[in-house]
Amino acid sequence: MKASFHTFVICAYKESEYLEECIQSLVNQTLRSEIIMVTSTPNEYIEMMSKKYDIPLFVNEGEGGITQDWNFGLSKVETKLATIAHQDDVYDEHYTEEFVKRLKHTKKPLIIFSDYGEIRNGEKTTDVPMLKIKRFMLFPLKGRLFSGSRFVRRRILSMGDAICCPSVMYAMKNIPQPLFQHHYRCCEDWEAWEKLSKLRGDFIYIAKPLMYHRIHEESTTSKTLEDGGRIGENYEMFCKFWPGPIAKLINRFYTKSEDSNNLE
Repeated sequence: MKASFHTFVICAYKESEYLEECIQSLVNQTLRSEIIMVTSTPNEYIEMMSKKYDIPLFVNEGEGGITQDWNFGLSKVETKLATIAHQDDVYDEHYTEEFVKRLKHTKKPLIIFSDYGEIRNGEKTTDVPMLKIKRFMLFPLKGRLFSGSRFVRRRILSMGDAICCPSVMYAMKNIPQPLFQHHYRCCEDWEAWEKLSKLRGDFIYIAKPLMYHRIHEESTTSKTLEDGGRIGENYEMFCKFWPGPIAKLINRFYTKSEDSNNLE
């Protein structure tokens, strides 16, 4: 069965050894979706993968970069719903099916997202301290009572980014385009959630791990953490919710959580 109202947008970059595993997890969904692939680094490997799985490939010939590719990918979506699939990650086979079930009870969704696990050294796990903290933060959104509360979701976002970007499904007609700004390297998704948190509509949280985010040395997150770039970005984000001194204090504790991205 195919969900013609949802599209997976695969953002492919260079020659990732994990790209095919990501594609297979999308192809094997219990409720199939449209699948497209976008890239700003076209090469034979990406072209071969798109042909092998009969996935339309769109090349971003404008400015390249994470947010640029994400915005470009969403601009190619023709369905009501879309998910930006990161090339290193994998999705549970029931991802789309579970999301569609929850959408039936929602009048105006903005974003729908789920709990998630991580892939570390080739092994899937949900038993990560930082993930437990994020589940605690998102607990108020577990039911339907506060899904439309701008106050609740802004309070959650004021303590950090608990929403896993590759798990998010976007209600295309209800969100502004382009959604992502270009000045952050790793808080670009948190910035987008902050912008969406001001709008009328629902943030829908599914408290099941329906995708797995891969932690490895070549990921953008890991590289940014190495050069300390995330600390300054986190502070700027906290300042959107708190006065400077309080934002600085929260950032000290939040920065310690970055150790969970260390594989050693």
